[in-house]
Amino acid sequence: MAHAENLGDHVVSRRAFLHASAAVGGGLMIGWPLQLGAQPADPAQAKPFAPGAFIRIDRMGKVTVISPMIEMGQGTYTSLPMLVAEELDVDMSNVAVEPAPANAKLYGNPLISGVQMTGGSTSIRAFYLPLRQAGAAARSMLIAAAAARLKAEASSLTTQPGYVVHAASSRRIGYGELVDAAAKLTVPSDVTLKDPGSFRIIGTPAKRLDASAKVNGTAIYGIDVRLPDMKIATVAASPVFGGTVASFDEAAALKVPGVHQVAKLDNAIAVIADHYWAAKQGLEACAVRFDDGPHAATSMADIVAALATASERPGAVATSEGDASGALAKAGTRVAAIYEAPFLAHATMEPINCTAQVTSDGCDIWVGSQVPDIAQLVVSKHLGLKPEQVRIHNHLLGGGFGRRLEVDFIAQAALIAKQSKGPVKVVWSREEDIQHDMYRPYYYDRISAGLDGQGMPVAWSHRIAGSSIMARYFPSAVKDGVDPDAVEGAAEIPYAIANMHVDYVRVEPPGIPTAFWRGVGPTHNVYVVESFIDELAAAAKKDPLDYRRALLAGNPRALHVLERAAQKAGWATQLGPRQGRGIALSQSFGSYLAEVAEVTVSKSGDVHVDRVVAVVDCGVAVNPNTIAAQIESGVVFGITAALYGEITLKDGRVEQTNFDTYQMLRIDAAPTIEVEIVASSEAPGGLGEPGTSALAPAVLNAVHAATGIRLRKLPIKPEMLTAG
Repeated sequence: MAHAENLGDHVVSRRAFLHASAAVGGGLMIGWPLQLGAQPADPAQAKPFAPGAFIRIDRMGKVTVISPMIEMGQGTYTSLPMLVAEELDVDMSNVAVEPAPANAKLYGNPLISGVQMTGGSTSIRAFYLPLRQAGAAARSMLIAAAAARLKAEASSLTTQPGYVVHAASSRRIGYGELVDAAAKLTVPSDVTLKDPGSFRIIGTPAKRLDASAKVNGTAIYGIDVRLPDMKIATVAASPVFGGTVASFDEAAALKVPGVHQVAKLDNAIAVIADHYWAAKQGLEACAVRFDDGPHAATSMADIVAALATASERPGAVATSEGDASGALAKAGTRVAAIYEAPFLAHATMEPINCTAQVTSDGCDIWVGSQVPDIAQLVVSKHLGLKPEQVRIHNHLLGGGFGRRLEVDFIAQAALIAKQSKGPVKVVWSREEDIQHDMYRPYYYDRISAGLDGQGMPVAWSHRIAGSSIMARYFPSAVKDGVDPDAVEGAAEIPYAIANMHVDYVRVEPPGIPTAFWRGVGPTHNVYVVESFIDELAAAAKKDPLDYRRALLAGNPRALHVLERAAQKAGWATQLGPRQGRGIALSQSFGSYLAEVAEVTVSKSGDVHVDRVVAVVDCGVAVNPNTIAAQIESGVVFGITAALYGEITLKDGRVEQTNFDTYQMLRIDAAPTIEVEIVASSEAPGGLGEPGTSALAPAVLNAVHAATGIRLRKLPIKPEMLTAG
């Protein structure tokens, strides 16, 4: 795929970022100018258009926020409009939202190299100020337009939701009446944002703007797309990564009723039919055979052995403070451990799908993607088109978790559509989805510490061995051999330790594609660091909570969430037999989160997570409802991974196929989850991933408290905990 560093070199000034123009059919648009065609003067007859701006206000006063970040369940289509509504002074009931078109120059994420990307828990962090500024600019211009009409000083005017008000004359004018005049004004070069003390929307538990459509079935996900004369295709790719198609029986597939065509790619066969069942039957009749290629003998034993060997050699230095090796050698007590984290699939609820149509003037793509501009560029390269000839129609995502940061399936759909007559929707089976995912890397960590006479760490050494996602995705981000994602959550830990050394050894598994997974680097590093901190507390014969407290004296935000979570969970209270309580701390994505997990371990070794208490300091809390939901979903996602998540290979093939072998946490096994949000005026942090990152170590530490058994490899399997 195209590398993202070639896609994000776009710097947009705020003056260009905020541009006023007349909206189609009359109105005010804040953003970048577009060439727009004529529409009916009657606002009720005005047709919608694809804007290149953040805000559009029509003559009826309806406000549309064009979201630069896509909605995949995290609440972005509510929290981002709240920022605009706050500064513009409109009620959320008068706000609509639509996704931005593919255009990195206009909608690039400033925290991710300007790429148009929804990921890394950046939606609020990236657009907290820009969207507020856009709302404030629009409000200022509406006031100026009203001042001209009323022949009054702008300073004498104020606003009420949707209106400019002149208190002295008891007159008010609706925004819709002012937009045409406001659109002719110059965007102010500077705007004054509200003082947080006067917020009436930010910080309130706003209802989801997308909830009704998702409940009544009118919400459109990528898989819901329906086009005239559209066909359905499903695919079978080589079960071994790097394999190619050797043979297939096209004639047999075409005999299946409803099958129209068989499309051949280098590593896959697609059957195109009237409906999915016909395509699936046709694919079975095709009897595809593959040349397995060079990775046919790959096994987990080989992969882990390569990681273990690589972890014995020094790596690229991510952090070096003090003299870790010298302090470790002099320490009276030394503790060492090896931790392993498995390959993980994304297994989104909505299986991989993409609809494509190739025509004489370009290609249209209907999909749910976290990276629409990358999709546009990659499809254009595969089809030999100009980027502007590829039109991305982005939809809601039925789960992303990093899988839809990838565009392999989008390029595949475009190549299939190139061979098809008319539009074709490509839908992967669940088996294809799990066995041809791009996986969270397998990590192998060596970690050691030296303790002083009081049992406190004076030396810390952590070596991480694993695949580099950044080397493929953002190669320019890899500096001096250090993948910043692979060491995030390890290179800078919350605790004060004088002598610290962290390094990274890149080890690529043979042929196995690796990618970002919810929690990215911290999802494995927080697991290692927080599990090992518990080990050090045990070696020092100290309570894990008290041990952490002593190391957090210079980190008040982390200390507060830790102590509050312990208090809320009743840390000192006793639990029953084979029950335990564990704690873990995550300082990542600009947020501070502590989680306490309570577990019960049966005599047969089954672990049930009974309760999780989470306390989060994410800075300014835009929407408490979505914050709590993000933590809750992160907890469930993390429990699934901790108890069941594991992708294994045998003879080069992924052994897991569906939810029977790649298990999800079921509702009857879900814990009670309690979330508390710390009131804070700090800059907003990210929330999509911390809940997952802190969960596994909290559970592992609770399992140790319940059984006395220390686990250093995920997932937790009953045989690891069988009662003696």
